[in-house]
Amino acid sequence: MHSPILAPVVVLVGWTMVMWVWMYATRIPAITAMKMRLDPEAPRGEQMSTLPPRVRWKADNYNHLMEQPPLFYTTAITLAITGAGAGWVLYVAWTYVAIRVVHSLVQATWNKIEVRFSLFFLSSLALIVMVVRAAQIVL
Repeated sequence: MHSPILAPVVVLVGWTMVMWVWMYATRIPAITAMKMRLDPEAPRGEQMSTLPPRVRWKADNYNHLMEQPPLFYTTAITLAITGAGAGWVLYVAWTYVAIRVVHSLVQATWNKIEVRFSLFFLSSLALIVMVVRAAQIVL
């Protein structure tokens, strides 16, 4: 089965891997420069919170890509399975992906919270449109 809506799914997964590489490409040198001794007994996140903000922002964004995007993936796959993964809903899916990529770039480089929130809000609206369309089809 081929559905056009699977392309934005794969692109967002690929983007998530880009953020994963970027996270470690900044985190490992920072840990090395700080001569940080990783302590398995330290509470989760405690040691990483001592890293410079510009290093932590990449990890924060990677974590954000593990939160809402799974809802996008499941909704897009539902639309693909039901044969509704083309037309206007495909444009909405690409819009979601584009906004999430811009959100990542903002968070990883500048981290202006008001801008990030606006982008998150807009991407959420796109996702809501997709969820409503999927619900119309399957319910």
